[in-house]
Amino acid sequence: MILQELNILNYKNIREAGLNFSDKLNCFVGLNGQGKTNILDAIYYLSFTKSAYNAIDSQNIHHDEDMAMIQGKYEGEEVISCGIKRGVKKQFRRGKKDYKRLLDHIGLIPLVMVSPQDSELVVDGSDERRKFMDGVISQYSKAYLEHLTQYNVLLKQRNALLKQYADTPAETIPTTLFEVIEQQLVMHAMPIYQERVRFIEQFVPYFQQVYSAISGDKEQVALEYVSQLHERDLEQALTRTRTRDLILGWTSQGIHKDELEMRLGEYPLKRVGSQGQQKTFLLAMKLGQALYLSDQQVLNQQPILLLDDIFDKLDSERVERIIQLVVGQEFGQIFITDTDRQHLTALLAAHGDKAKVWEVKNGNIQIV
Repeated sequence: MILQELNILNYKNIREAGLNFSDKLNCFVGLNGQGKTNILDAIYYLSFTKSAYNAIDSQNIHHDEDMAMIQGKYEGEEVISCGIKRGVKKQFRRGKKDYKRLLDHIGLIPLVMVSPQDSELVVDGSDERRKFMDGVISQYSKAYLEHLTQYNVLLKQRNALLKQYADTPAETIPTTLFEVIEQQLVMHAMPIYQERVRFIEQFVPYFQQVYSAISGDKEQVALEYVSQLHERDLEQALTRTRTRDLILGWTSQGIHKDELEMRLGEYPLKRVGSQGQQKTFLLAMKLGQALYLSDQQVLNQQPILLLDDIFDKLDSERVERIIQLVVGQEFGQIFITDTDRQHLTALLAAHGDKAKVWEVKNGNIQIV
């Protein structure tokens, strides 16, 4: 998918902008805090119906205004637009037709974003790593997204029941009500679990390929999907642990407890990896995601790639290898930000005829 034009009105610190893009390389240069990331976030918004950084839509509107608008024109004359207004439900539109459900839009415009925020995948809890798996799979499987949405609704319902009956005598607890919810949880959990297993098996070779290319094949890395469902029947486990869950006040069994273990050699990445190794690991996960989605058995189209300030904490050799990698034919349209144009010299040299560069200052965007 290629984004040809982007129009922004009152989105964060960008008052107004109309941009026409190269189908390969688009670079935004400027100091920190000037609005470079906000441009990428607007592009991200058009793919995922939300900001990558701020889940509260009204906080993405310029502080002096009551509304914001983002509109993108993609190849094939596909126009996606979003209107955000304070105190009103946002409007998300494909062509001239509003979406009844925002979920129906996910996967139409595949996109991968690499940003400093990705460090959360390593330093934060397992929830971030589950979000990574869910985010990739949901772009190519609407069935998975439906199961995940329903599972989360049911999980909230069970947790609410656990709190409601926490101090209730065992003989008066409505066992049948718990059983109905638990049976539905299992019905949605199993397809999620099976798809996660399949995804990791297929994704790891792409991840390792990219890590090897960036690191110069100096280190061995691994990703392993860990789930309670590897070894136990979920319905039985929910029944067996119900009494304990009533004490805890939350559901201790299920795919919401899954983990994605990251290893450098034989050890956890979080414990032994340097900043550069952790950054390389994260880049390999995200760039590997782009290659995986491009596979003809998955989406069979190259996702838009957003690279936000990716060169920080990397030595010059790894920076050069990343540049050589992303300018290759394996990757499609690229949007990249950096504080120093010097880093982009090799990119521009490789794609000078297919590259555009803008300078961003105080929300103003000027082509160079």
